[in-house]
Amino acid sequence: MAALWAAGRPMSATEVLDEVGGDLAYNTVQTILIRLHEKAVLDRRREGRGHVYWPVEDASTAAASQMRAALANRPDRHAVLQRFAASLDQADADALRQMLAETEHKRGA
Repeated sequence: MAALWAAGRPMSATEVLDEVGGDLAYNTVQTILIRLHEKAVLDRRREGRGHVYWPVEDASTAAASQMRAALANRPDRHAVLQRFAASLDQADADALRQMLAETEHKRGA
């Protein structure tokens, strides 16, 4: 996913493999891309004999979705949020406070 987000354009399995490097096999990368497409994380279109893939969501939207999923149906949501807030450095805590204030203002609260 990081390679696709960084590229900012659709990529073939070969291009993803080249970007990721390491000792992954082409078939491994292709299988992962197909599975991510089946899970609606990636979109794709036919290009040449294969496909090119791109993320359905940008990196920040995907991260926010993961954060919401981590809280979903948790009986201890307050504790999880409290531990998360306590783990933030001062700059991130200040930014979060500002964003929460702006969100409340937009909601008319």
